[in-house]
Amino acid sequence: MATLQASTLWNSSSATAAAGGSTTRRKTINAALNFPKIHKTNLSLSLPILRTRRFMEEIEFGSGYTTKTSDPSEKKPADPLVVAKLYAILEAVADRAEMHSNVCEQRNNWNSLLLTSVNGLILAAATMAGISAAGPALPALKLSSTLLYLSATGMLVVMNKIQPSQLAEEQRNAARLFRNLHSQIQTTLSAGHPTNGDVSEAMQRVLALDKAYPLPLLGAMLEKFPAAVAPAVWWPDQPRRQPTQIRGTGNDWNGELEEDMREVIKVMKIKDREDYLRLGKKALKLNKALAISGPVLTGLAAVGASLAGPSASWAAAVVGVAAGALAAVVNTLQHGGQVGMVFEMYRSNAGFFKLVQDSIDSNIEEKDLQRRENGELFEMKVALKLGRSLSELKDLAAKSRSLQNNEEIDEFASKLF
Repeated sequence: MATLQASTLWNSSSATAAAGGSTTRRKTINAALNFPKIHKTNLSLSLPILRTRRFMEEIEFGSGYTTKTSDPSEKKPADPLVVAKLYAILEAVADRAEMHSNVCEQRNNWNSLLLTSVNGLILAAATMAGISAAGPALPALKLSSTLLYLSATGMLVVMNKIQPSQLAEEQRNAARLFRNLHSQIQTTLSAGHPTNGDVSEAMQRVLALDKAYPLPLLGAMLEKFPAAVAPAVWWPDQPRRQPTQIRGTGNDWNGELEEDMREVIKVMKIKDREDYLRLGKKALKLNKALAISGPVLTGLAAVGASLAGPSASWAAAVVGVAAGALAAVVNTLQHGGQVGMVFEMYRSNAGFFKLVQDSIDSNIEEKDLQRRENGELFEMKVALKLGRSLSELKDLAAKSRSLQNNEEIDEFASKLF
């Protein structure tokens, strides 16, 4: 439009030039004054459109962000069958979490009720044994005391075998891990386009958790007194699926980050994981000693109670009363102090550090950078799991790197527990 107006003014000025020089000069000046005004108005209307279009192109193609296609119609929608499968797994995981929470509460009640019942039986039997030894011969008291001690012995054997406090801790951990898996599946569904790989991974993790923390007692219960203490393992041993690249051609991995992650693994293996395994061994030894001592003491008390009486020796009466009292103390220390739960807690903590180590190893050993998890995001996840900031994580790696061969770092990798 500006071109047409300018040409019209130029033609009119040319035609008038034949009539007189002054008129030509005046209209030529008018054209020169009007032309910039028209041109400026048209540019002011078109510049926002050009800027908006350029801004949208920068968002779509991005400076640093990778986009496979610029046409939104070419993006494949999520497979409805895959989404339906993930929702089915999500429902099963939610049900599992609720189930383990209920079983945890039930087995925690077992521990409290059995502890109170067994101690009540032992103290009642000790009282009867003392009365029968001090007073006249009462066969009923001797028989009652002996039967109570034998009943307490049988209940202690069963209680020490199943370890209710340890069972409750197992189910508590399982409920927490199933809730964590539930949140991760929800994130996968809300983040974008789930694939069959997501479905397979979720299925394997559910089955691995079922195997690591079984619900039934008979035939599937975990060994409460293992020969060797090993970290708990609740994740599947499978090849990593290809993660989504976030930005950058190197996926934010470099030599410095790899070296930092190796140093973090070294600290976790030397300090954190070994410390919890050492504490787990001590808790296991203590639990074994208490589990054997309780039934042995109640058995001795039953023998002493059966022999107690005015005509019998005082040694039998002392055994009947003192052994029963010691058995109550041992039972309270073992199950009231929940030594089995403490052992399971140490074992699970060691498993947590093994999981972090396996996660770091699986990324570092992958040669193709594009198949790794994004380096910046992965570093942040490791820092959060260890209760550290990014700067603290780097300081830990630098401190470990500066040590000599025979030196050992004086701090733990984790600040959480």
